[in-house]
Amino acid sequence: MNTGCLTIKELTDAVGNGLTPRMVRHYHELGLLPQPERSPSNYRLYTDRDIIRLQRIVALKNQGFQLNHIRHILEVAPQTDTTENLTAQLQQQYRAVMQQISQLRQTASALENLLGRDRHCQIMQAEVLSQLKHLEVETQMGIGELNKLWDGLDAEVHNHAEAFTESLQRILPDLSQRSEIEQDLIAQLVLACGDVSLVSFVKISPGAIAASRDSLKTGCKIVVDIPTVAAALDQTRLTHLGCETITLIDNPHITTAPEAETEFWQQQKWRKKLTQISNNSILVIGYAPSVLLEICQAIDQKKIQPALIIGLPIGFSHAPAAKRRLMEQPIPYITIEGTLGGGLLAATTLNSLLETLINKPDCHCHLTS
Repeated sequence: MNTGCLTIKELTDAVGNGLTPRMVRHYHELGLLPQPERSPSNYRLYTDRDIIRLQRIVALKNQGFQLNHIRHILEVAPQTDTTENLTAQLQQQYRAVMQQISQLRQTASALENLLGRDRHCQIMQAEVLSQLKHLEVETQMGIGELNKLWDGLDAEVHNHAEAFTESLQRILPDLSQRSEIEQDLIAQLVLACGDVSLVSFVKISPGAIAASRDSLKTGCKIVVDIPTVAAALDQTRLTHLGCETITLIDNPHITTAPEAETEFWQQQKWRKKLTQISNNSILVIGYAPSVLLEICQAIDQKKIQPALIIGLPIGFSHAPAAKRRLMEQPIPYITIEGTLGGGLLAATTLNSLLETLINKPDCHCHLTS
């Protein structure tokens, strides 16, 4: 064996982060990692350069990059690897990804339009699809007939109210591994934003549902980041449970994420107010990622001990980082990975927990899921 070279097992041990020999071989197949030299016994031999390459791959993968995009990033020549060139390359990749998302979103919308129709509409939909198979659409007349079919199907929606629950059952992914309460929460979040792909990004820590129910039963404090979130909460149910709502940034003129961020940074009093949050509170953050980051720091410093954090701030750099920090905390949490979030979704989360607690006070499904 060559001096200074590592076997594939030694390589994965050196890089760590759960890397396995099988993953390394997969990276070779994808071209992410160059093929190494071989020993006389045909064992792969790796160098320090391979360790560095793999560490970069793992680091980018942990940030959410897909493997095909990681390959493009690592292909930038070192001599041209300036901040300007790298940014331009990332922007080009981003535009390509967004174009793919747009095309897939159009297809998904078309499928949702068909799958999401309730029973009343499906009867006519079946007739439309049946006629569509026999329709000649190559001529202008055929296209006109096709448009009439779709117009007739759309006209059916004016005859009755939409059955949201029935539609959701057909388009939501399989949630059977989640508790009944979690299924209801996720369904409410999808209805609030109209995006089924949100399901993949909803993260509910073990014990989060139980923590919310235990705290709400005791009439805990509900702390929100700005008044907009407080206004969207179900105050009737909160009053019924004896829960008081406290607004951290108590300025009625703050209504957006940029305003909330600026206000929190400029006014030290909001940071001081945050450290005075009583134990067993439920925190609902829907706008300012800096508030969520400060909460995590206060928890690390053992200044506050909330029962649950609903962390759904929006933003394109601070918010994803704040959510990753939240998911490292020992405190129960509910969040949505990445940039998605907002005050409406944060309020919807708490409102769903309130509804299931009051309507199903004896439900224990969350304890066995």
